[in-house]
Amino acid sequence: MPATTLHLTNAYHGTSGGIRTFYRALLAEAEARGRRMRLVVPGARARVETCGRFGVVYVVAAPRAPGFDRRYHLLSPRHYLGSSSPIARILAHERPDVVEVCDKYTLCHVARLLRLGWYGSRPRPTLVGLSCERMDDNVAAYLSARAPVLAAARHYLRHVYAPSFDVHVANSAYTAAELREHAGIDDVEVCPPGVDARLFAAARPDPSLRASLLLAAGGDAASRLAFYAGRLSPEKNLPLLVQAVAELARRRAAQPASAPDIRLVVAGEGPQAAALETLATRIAPGRVHFIGQVGDRRALAAHYASADVFVHPNPREPFGIGPLEAMAAGVPVVVPGAGGVLSYADDSNAWLAPPEPVAFAQAIVEASGARKSARVQRAVATAHAHAWEVVAGRYFDLLDRRHAARLARAAHPGAVTSARTAAAGG
Repeated sequence: MPATTLHLTNAYHGTSGGIRTFYRALLAEAEARGRRMRLVVPGARARVETCGRFGVVYVVAAPRAPGFDRRYHLLSPRHYLGSSSPIARILAHERPDVVEVCDKYTLCHVARLLRLGWYGSRPRPTLVGLSCERMDDNVAAYLSARAPVLAAARHYLRHVYAPSFDVHVANSAYTAAELREHAGIDDVEVCPPGVDARLFAAARPDPSLRASLLLAAGGDAASRLAFYAGRLSPEKNLPLLVQAVAELARRRAAQPASAPDIRLVVAGEGPQAAALETLATRIAPGRVHFIGQVGDRRALAAHYASADVFVHPNPREPFGIGPLEAMAAGVPVVVPGAGGVLSYADDSNAWLAPPEPVAFAQAIVEASGARKSARVQRAVATAHAHAWEVVAGRYFDLLDRRHAARLARAAHPGAVTSARTAAAGG
């Protein structure tokens, strides 16, 4: 029988992005494979959601996250300390073979407690730390980029987070690099997320939607439509998009006959929404339109397909599902030449640019007129190679393989020691 896996994360709410999409894809793959999967997430009210015959989502009642995006709730030590705590009861009831934690701040301590036998479970499960972001980037974005603060974060990563797990998995080479360089972990598995390639590839341009978006952004039928979809948070580097649009407006004012008229539509919600709207009003008035969250996936696909270019400004993106979705929809994509987007984006299938306004503006101009280029066709093929049914299956295979290897080492510790001695020439 495949291993029963239990997954814990705080990065989850009803309309959240990449991590929620990842776990929903895993639940679908678990159902297709007939394997038991359990997901534990925070929410406003406690409830249990059954997902087919093999998947269950436990929503644990938790307060809203303080000082952050208020759409999120936060599972903290009171939710797992003590035998009567909600997470302790779930662990006792489910008795999973593998416990995976996607959280570096509060929930990672569940793994440490399992390792110490806190919950009394024997044998203990294999403990997997899933890294879907870099701690140094988050600390710099939300606390401080000062050297002592980053040094403290690295100390925590090396001495608290890293030793809690048997296995470390990262969503990109960029994310894995932090674990290798700052936490001293040589053995990091890299397993990229994916995309609903069939859904987004089936999307077609909607002329009426395109016209209404351009009109709302102050454009007309001759204008080109740039589109962004994602969380409006400090770490996303979103002011760059508004600055690039302002640069494009200056070019058009100087050369109206040759510079294309490009308008920006921003989809998403988050703590930086008001500041971005204020910035757009100040430096690019009438050229940027904010439409809020597009919660329906088919509607989102239509927005992608109706745009001339998708823009993603974050040079420290851990992976970036949004650009991959746009690729699947056949839209030219402009991204920085850095970060986790380089897991799938390069000069053959995307427009890479330094993350500064002039260079980004030029890349937007070039990409927005290249809808039918070979580069876009290669991007579509790239998205299909990252289809969820492929990626989710690969992730379960990885968990099963590492769980089996750990059990083998536990059953034959002498063989492992002998092999190491032989390898060292002893």
